[in-house]
Amino acid sequence: MFYIGRNLIVIIFALLCSGTFCSRAENTAQYSYLRNRMVKEQIEDRGIRDTAVLRVMRKVERHRFVPPGQRARAYEDGPLSIGCGQTISQPYIVAIMTEVLSLDRKKKVLEIGTGSGYQAAVLAELCDSVFSIELLDALGRRARDTLAALGYTNVQVKIGDGYQGWPEHAPFDAIIVTCSPTHVPQPLQDQLAEGGKMVIPVEEKMNQELILLTRRRGRIHRTAIEPVRFVPMLREDGKKY
Repeated sequence: MFYIGRNLIVIIFALLCSGTFCSRAENTAQYSYLRNRMVKEQIEDRGIRDTAVLRVMRKVERHRFVPPGQRARAYEDGPLSIGCGQTISQPYIVAIMTEVLSLDRKKKVLEIGTGSGYQAAVLAELCDSVFSIELLDALGRRARDTLAALGYTNVQVKIGDGYQGWPEHAPFDAIIVTCSPTHVPQPLQDQLAEGGKMVIPVEEKMNQELILLTRRRGRIHRTAIEPVRFVPMLREDGKKY
């Protein structure tokens, strides 16, 4: 009996899948193994306890949302480049941001920063509907196509400036922001329903903190979660918010 380190497993998997002898069934089994290990070691062992979130993280195939050349690394403990200077978030960060929103099948969610579409897919498994906004046209179109191909009919993707939110569909029971402004956008606060929650990384004095905002009796209550590192929230002219 012998032990194979996790890095060696990933390397072996990448080598196998680069050849012609890696069948679809073998791919599926390997990805399933890596995904389940990701949830156990990166998410559950770090304190995520919501059983619905854990179930969905085991289900959603993260490798479908990264470029083909990155798929062997899809379940690693960290962000990955998806092009256009953007990244798909670390699995743990996706899990904790989802958990703090306390989602159920009746809730409507606004996502700012569609990116790869992975976070939107996770949300779509837990709530009624997801309205996602992506500033970059190429990423937004790719995410829309990926989500449609995987059967996520309860996700709408719009190309536009996420700072302004999506007022036509407001108010939202939950808002998740996957890029970091220097302050909490007022339009997003205005679009948060009574009892609703917003999770957002905010950069202040060169440091980013993941913040949970809750609207109770018309007032916004703020709770710091933990330090994070996200790409900045950008305007249409490329400048930071």
